[in-house]
Order: sequence, then structure tokens, then C-alpha cells
Amino acid sequence: MKYQPVIGLEVHVQLLTDTKIFCGCSTTFGAEPNSQTCPVCLGLPGALPVLNKKVVEFAIKAGLATNCSITPRSIFARKNYFYPDLPKGYQISQFEEPICQHGWLDIQLEGEEPKRIGITRIHMEEDAGKLVHGELSGPGDGSGVDLNRACTPLLEVVSEPDLRSSDEAVSYLKQLHQIVTWLGLCDGNMEEGSFRCDANVSVMPVGAEKYGTRAEIKNVNSFKFVKQAIEYEIQRQIDLIEDGGTVVQETRLYDPNSGKTRSMRSKEEAHDYRYFPDPDLVPLVIGPEWVERSRSELPELPEQRQQRFMADLGLPEYDAQVLTASRGVADYFEAGVAAHGNAKAVGNWIMGEITRGLNDNGLGIDACPVTPGQLAELLKLIDKGTISGKIAKTVFDEMWRSGKSPESIVAEQGLVQVSDTGAIEGIIDEIMAANAGQVEEYRGGKEKVFGFFVGQVMKASKGKANPAVVNDLLLNKLRG
Repeated sequence: MKYQPVIGLEVHVQLLTDTKIFCGCSTTFGAEPNSQTCPVCLGLPGALPVLNKKVVEFAIKAGLATNCSITPRSIFARKNYFYPDLPKGYQISQFEEPICQHGWLDIQLEGEEPKRIGITRIHMEEDAGKLVHGELSGPGDGSGVDLNRACTPLLEVVSEPDLRSSDEAVSYLKQLHQIVTWLGLCDGNMEEGSFRCDANVSVMPVGAEKYGTRAEIKNVNSFKFVKQAIEYEIQRQIDLIEDGGTVVQETRLYDPNSGKTRSMRSKEEAHDYRYFPDPDLVPLVIGPEWVERSRSELPELPEQRQQRFMADLGLPEYDAQVLTASRGVADYFEAGVAAHGNAKAVGNWIMGEITRGLNDNGLGIDACPVTPGQLAELLKLIDKGTISGKIAKTVFDEMWRSGKSPESIVAEQGLVQVSDTGAIEGIIDEIMAANAGQVEEYRGGKEKVFGFFVGQVMKASKGKANPAVVNDLLLNKLRG
């Protein structure tokens, strides 16, 4: 029997606000444990929450960017459960009336038609604290609770169960990650938990209409692990069913070391949390003027920019996708094109040398030591024939290291390309005289030897000879 996976994702997006959702404590990551707390996020008696307006603005923009409807009147609810890192014994979230509903994102896998993935809801909520195990000093070195993260603002983005493979899930997740980082809503750091995913996975016989029993895989923190966890869970459920067992509804954890999921606890239903409206927070009313103001503040979104790069700049689809992977890269590219003019040439250098340098040094595009203007200057030197493409890479490496302009590096190191035919002819004559056998091979029809001569000339000129001039002169001389 063949089985069809059914996958829905719940993504927690930590917002880039300076302060928490219901108090004025800092959200800075990595501070000393419990140093960023107050009576509100500690859940002390009598402390009252006050909603952070910036969180609402971010939620509206996230909803608009994912084609959601913005709910005119939404309410906060108390989600009741007991865990050591939850100081109040409940989490302030949204349940029946979330701020954003009924959205969608389109994904496209290579070689397939675009597919629309529904978004059920986006709601605001506070994060819990963090349990710290085995990292405390003192007798027993036991466990503790760090409440710095408690009350940190989150958006939870809940998809419809429209995903049918691990590849579709990763594609959707990457697109959502791109949008929230592009808008500056989240730093997207999955290792630090700023963007984390719960995957609901079930399987059903192909052709069936009723979904199977789902298991939820909690807090997967990389695209690679999401794919691995979903694939393992699909196969686990299929094997279980075919062996005569029954899939139970539960929460599971993914262990990247073993590549397996393991049972954590039975899966709770909504009624288990005893949701009810939070009496300390009034309903949130969002008028149409607020929505339209937020819409007007949205930048050009990644897909729109990608289409413009293809239509207006003539980029191939692949190049446009790579150059809109992040807003910083897209901005860098456009600044480079404005300074140089040749979109394809600028894009090739960004996708090549710039990306290599950033990856080798663990940098983001915002920290790139070569500015778009400097890159444009380098490309202009190639266009003028001042330097060759090969020498340009040497100049680029020095620009990266020293921050100097390409013109000054070329002048200081004597890297100007040699286009003087007399000088190049002299080099060619010496090489042909020293390699008479290869000359005869070429004249005897072995044209592959031509590359050998080009290489020898470039080596003798230390890469400075103009390749076009070298090719013309060599052809004439070798043909005798």
C-alpha cells in the first residue's frame, strides 16, 4: 500500500523589538541569566501586562506580506499549563480571535508547478523561559530556570495541512524565513531559537480522504533537520502501520545525532489548555487606517523584486533568485548596478567572489569590506582593458584585505594589462622557439595544443597580457 504524507507547520518567529511584549525589559540575547526580568515577566502577584505597540505593527506587516486578512478585533487568551519555565502557570497567547487569518504563500519545487500553501492564522504570544541543565555552579550542579526569554514577543504562523513532502515543507519554511528577515521582523537565527518550527506529520493511504493520526515534532532549529525529522517520522509511521501498530497522537523530539524522533509526551488538545480571555488585557481593535498605513510601509517583497530583476534587468531566473535571497544582497546588487550598469556582470561577481569571501570569513553582506561602488570601479577597469579578468581577482582579494581602491592597487602593484602587440609578440616568439615540437603538432592538426601556448604566454607575462591580443597574435603566428 502506498501512503501520502500530510504535513502542517507551526513556526515561532521571535520579533526584533527592543523590549518584551508586555513589559519594558530588554530582549537582548545572551545576557546573564535572570538579568532582564521584572515583576511582569516574572509573573509576580499584582503585576499587570501592557501591550507593546511595536509587536502589533510587526504582526500586521507579517500578515499583509503573507496575504492574510487582518482581524479588526482580536483578543488575548490565557493558555494554561504547568512547566517550570512558565512563571505565571499560563502563557498569554491568542486563540479564538487571532490578529491575522486566512493567508497563503506560493511555493515551487524544481520541475513542478507552483503550489499554494494556506496559512490558517498568525497570532501574537509571549515566549516562556528556558530551563538550564548542568550549567550551574555549586553543590549538585542541578537545573535552573533563566527567565530572560520569558515574555519575549513571538508570532506563531500556523499553516494548513497542505504540505505533502519534506521538500515542500522546507521550501515553505525558507520562504517564510526570507519574508520575516526581509521585513526586519526577525533576525532569523535558528540556532538561537529566533525562528523555530514544530512539524505536524501524519500519513494516510493514497486516495483516502481522512487524515491519519498526527505526531508533532517540536522545536526543530534548522532547515536540514526539518527535512530529516519529517522524513524519519513519515517512515516511522508507515512502518508502524504496516507492522499492525497504531500511530498515537503525541509530541516528539528530533535527535539530530541519531536522526530519529522520540516520544516526549502525549499531544495536548486545545481543551487541555483551558483557554479563556485574559482579563488583564482589553480587546485589540485595529482600524482600516492602521492596516493601510502598515501596507504603505511595506518594502518591495522578495518575489516582486525577483520579477523586476528579470523583467527590467534581464537576469535569468536563477540569478534573480540568488540575488534576492536576502534584502541586503538585493540592495548591494542594485547599488552595484547603479554604479556600473551591467547587471549580469555585477551579479556574477556577487554570486562568485563576494559570496566566497563572505562565506570564508563568516560575514553577512552588511559587513562586506568591498562596497558596491568599489566593485563597480573594479569592473570598469576590466571593461577598459586596464586589467584582465584573472588579474581582477587578485585585485579583488587585495581590496577585501586592505579596503584600498582598485585603481590604487593596480598602480601600486604594476598590474596594468599589457596590450602592446610588440611586447606580446616577443613573448610568443620565445615560447614558440622553445616548443618547436608543439608548434608542429598544432600545424599538423592538433588544435588542442593552442591552449598550451595561451597558458605559456599568460604565465610568462605574469597574467598581464591581454588575452584577446594573445589569442589573435598566436593564431596568426602558429598558422605560419
